[in-house]
Amino acid sequence: AVDTEFLKNFRRTTLDYLAEDGRRRLIFVVGGGGPARRYQAAYREAAEGPVSDAAADWIGIAATRLNGELVRGIFADECGEALVTDPSAEGDFTGRVLVAAGWKPGFSSDFDAVLLAQRFGAREVINLSNISKVYTADPNKDSGAMPVERVGWADFLAIIGEDWVPGRNVPFDPVAARRARDLGMRVFVAAGRDLENLAVLLRGGDFTGTVIG
Repeated sequence: AVDTEFLKNFRRTTLDYLAEDGRRRLIFVVGGGGPARRYQAAYREAAEGPVSDAAADWIGIAATRLNGELVRGIFADECGEALVTDPSAEGDFTGRVLVAAGWKPGFSSDFDAVLLAQRFGAREVINLSNISKVYTADPNKDSGAMPVERVGWADFLAIIGEDWVPGRNVPFDPVAARRARDLGMRVFVAAGRDLENLAVLLRGGDFTGTVIG
């Protein structure tokens, strides 16, 4: 089920931040989350014959666009543009909020976020997900994995590896990470459901999470 109470609180948290300074704007790049992974897993299980990474990617992209239209609808008063599905295309940003979703096979929503940050001159990306920090290894597989508060791009890429697979669940995908590294960006990783922490992070305070870069 969709957590409508969380969505209401997320809207309130981010609009409060925007209201403090009329120059502030936010771009939300919406991922596919659990629905994308479930449908991709169903495809791999039910398909007869070889499965296609491109087909799995398109399934994930469809999930991001459904989620994105929901978020855009919630912020309709602040978002004047249609859902962005091609972060490389020219387009306006007339409101205070812009909402984007998946683009094409081979590129995650993390990569879309980096492209949009580059396009609109942002130097920082906030990545909200179901983890609160980056770990030195996958904590689900390595009991010795330790959380880190700050990590450079080289060390981060050593942790997550170089390859991107559709549906792979990492703090920030390696293709996006390399692009962000080359652009000199910083990425903040924090728990998506902790809205009090997000409010602190948006304002540059002492938040719980990890800074990459």
